[in-house]
Amino acid sequence: MEPEGRKPGAVVAVATEPRFVQRYRAFLEQQQLLDGQHRVEKLPGGAVALPVLGEAPWERLLLELRTRVAPGSTCVLTQLLHPVPSKKARGCPPAQRLCRELRRWVEGRGVAWSADLETDLPRSWQRHGDLLLLSEGCFRAKQWKDLEPELWETVAAALGVQRVARRGRVSRDGTRTPAVTLLLGDHGWVEHVDNGIRYTFDVTRCMFSFGNIPEKLRVASLPCAGEVLVDLYAGIGYFTLPFLVHAGAAFVHACEWNPHAAAALKTNLELNGVADRCQIHFGDNRKLKLSNIADRVNLGLIPSSEAGWPAACQVLRQDAGGILHIHQNVESFPRKTCQPPGNSGVEEEQWPYLQQMNTKHGGNGMSRDSGRKILAGTAKPEWQSWAESAKTRIVALLQQVHGGLWKTQVLHIHPVKSYAPHVDHLVLDLECRPCPLVG
Repeated sequence: MEPEGRKPGAVVAVATEPRFVQRYRAFLEQQQLLDGQHRVEKLPGGAVALPVLGEAPWERLLLELRTRVAPGSTCVLTQLLHPVPSKKARGCPPAQRLCRELRRWVEGRGVAWSADLETDLPRSWQRHGDLLLLSEGCFRAKQWKDLEPELWETVAAALGVQRVARRGRVSRDGTRTPAVTLLLGDHGWVEHVDNGIRYTFDVTRCMFSFGNIPEKLRVASLPCAGEVLVDLYAGIGYFTLPFLVHAGAAFVHACEWNPHAAAALKTNLELNGVADRCQIHFGDNRKLKLSNIADRVNLGLIPSSEAGWPAACQVLRQDAGGILHIHQNVESFPRKTCQPPGNSGVEEEQWPYLQQMNTKHGGNGMSRDSGRKILAGTAKPEWQSWAESAKTRIVALLQQVHGGLWKTQVLHIHPVKSYAPHVDHLVLDLECRPCPLVG
């Protein structure tokens, strides 16, 4: 005897009058049939439902409850379509809770649980409001396919969301369109709040990286009051918005060629009340018509932003120059320790912290940024090598674009995140200034 039309994600419960609940609970606990992972719930009409476990002989159980445990009680079998986790369950790690709920549901469908199914479960995910974004490497076993679409309703119920999507590989179409499949729900639009900034976007069409949050916080703290910026890879406004909302930029020219990201950027500028201080330039930034206007340029593209370096040099102010924030994935050789000259005993995992030290100060009239976190031989040798190479190439581009002599100064190399084993996502803060004419 099962509740009719058993729904995905629902739990079986025994319903009775409130005055009999304590006797029912004590008996079910004694028989190890009470589901302690879900809360006892009051039903419309006043009855109380106690979640129960397993595949008990329900007819015999109900008879025993009515006649021996609480004579005269009304007792029916029901199901809780949206079971609420108990306090005990809420203290359970989400991945463990998902495993437990799926195992219960799978076995209820007559499918044997196995180590292969458990290994195929996700251990982490992204959550955007009521939408869960799974990684591409989970739920790939054939058994899961046979359990769709109810599978995704069960996953959503276990983790307290309404929509589920799965991420694939980012396409190589030039716009970095994410290959995301919506598994449950009718749209992929979500809203995310970071550092007081609202971002809205469609997860099936636009990228959002939680790994970039430290860099967004750093950008928000930069001294940009009164400055004009160019963001060459604006996306939905990852860095454009912190520059405008928190760093005090006077104006930002935001370049983006993904139409879905550009549409989200327009909405996000309006949501955050800064649309009047930003112009969106839709299309290929290599064909950008702007020049000689920027105090600062952001090049937030990985694995490399090199294709945008000529445009970055073109938009820098010819009379005063400015600062480039250059993103790049840089590969380094595996090592337990690497000890740059004068830094004996420096462990690899200490570098990100050592890079926060002010151990070198730029002279020759460098900008306000030069008094901040400055590179001082504490980065990995491969990071320093890449930074010096970028510095040399940027000087050549500036002289080619603007004429005259230019000088560049490495202010800081900032590690954003580990992109892959021995590959680091870095940002190079490079100050670029024209040399004064002599005589």
